[in-house]
Amino acid sequence: MGQDLSGLGVKELQTLENQLEMSIRCIRTKKDQLMIDEIHELNRKGSLIHQENMELYRKVNLIRQENAELYKKLYETGAETEANRDSTTPYNFAVIEEANTPVRLELNPPSQQNDAEQTAPPKLG
Repeated sequence: MGQDLSGLGVKELQTLENQLEMSIRCIRTKKDQLMIDEIHELNRKGSLIHQENMELYRKVNLIRQENAELYKKLYETGAETEANRDSTTPYNFAVIEEANTPVRLELNPPSQQNDAEQTAPPKLG
């Protein structure tokens, strides 16, 4: 490439140099604008993610509050729990409470009756 420049005069070389500098300036300006646009887009996305994160944080706190209220209601109704455990309904729920363990709910099947009681018609009157 430099061989093609050997026949040029000083004025022509200065003109070529100016053209190259203008081209480089245009390229840098375009590059800078692309970088600025990308920074703005990333800031916008970061803001959206931040807003979504804050909304999720609010939802998590709301769920924690609801869970705390449910645990409070569960432990406040201790006497009712004992009544449910001794209930004679065919299917009842019994809450098993143990220290430092999560709450477990159990479904108790109905007590088995002997065959004579199951087939005998109810006595009326």
